[in-house]
Amino acid sequence: MDTRHLKHFVAVAEFKHFTQAARELHIAQPALSMSIKKFEQQLGVELFRRHDRHVSLTEEGNVLYQYAKRVLQHIDDAKLAIDELRGLEKGEVRLGAPSMMGSYFFPQVLMAFKAHYPNLKITLIDAGTRSIRQMLLDGDLDIGVIDDHDVPDDLETDYLSDEEMVAVVGPEHKIANQEYISFEEFFNHELVMFKSGYFHRDFVEDKARLYERDIKLSFETNLLPLILSVVKHEFAITALLKLVTDNEADVVAIPFDDPVHIRLSLAWRRNGYLSIADRTFIDFVKQYV
Repeated sequence: MDTRHLKHFVAVAEFKHFTQAARELHIAQPALSMSIKKFEQQLGVELFRRHDRHVSLTEEGNVLYQYAKRVLQHIDDAKLAIDELRGLEKGEVRLGAPSMMGSYFFPQVLMAFKAHYPNLKITLIDAGTRSIRQMLLDGDLDIGVIDDHDVPDDLETDYLSDEEMVAVVGPEHKIANQEYISFEEFFNHELVMFKSGYFHRDFVEDKARLYERDIKLSFETNLLPLILSVVKHEFAITALLKLVTDNEADVVAIPFDDPVHIRLSLAWRRNGYLSIADRTFIDFVKQYV
């Protein structure tokens, strides 16, 4: 029996609502529903009665709930005891992440990690991936998020996520209703971009060289809110990770006709020291993703 299933089951039993339980667990609601369904299939019984707006425990579910609470409490007690022995009641994780990942990917991850280890300090540095690579090599960061391309031999990486890069325009822009956009058309427009050193800037410059086009750079800033504001007011367009547009109103994502995916990884010095807190954070992020 997977303790993850037990944790999911108890959360739904207590909230009597899949969406609220998923929010508490920091997972997607469909993933939680699938987890409960698989758990019921493993046990061969239905644990919940599904109603229009809530769920309630079946008789079998009510019996399991009494045991599940005690099991999870014992696990938490044991984990706390081990954590204290391993020194996880103190320590610091120094993480470097590009602005888009730091703003839209990591907040939930960091809050979930902090909930598990409330006494650990987390320092998040916003920087471009080239700067993050150098800070890792210099020992100024413990862990960093970088694009998994031409990684220095002195860095070790672990795959984090695959993110799509899309063109981003204001909702009233003349191309906002297009299903796709070519790079030839993209470079016809005024652009707002991050400064050099960010994978967003490297991506745009690489494509400009590939298509032998000049970049019409109207705005240059490392402030993501400013980039979004410029786009929303239709002074320029840009290219951002789709996870940004998935979380922002008043901007429109237009996929490139030749889809672009950026492979991102967690990185750290291959022969550098990783504290117990750092290793725990890496394992936590991998499990979370």
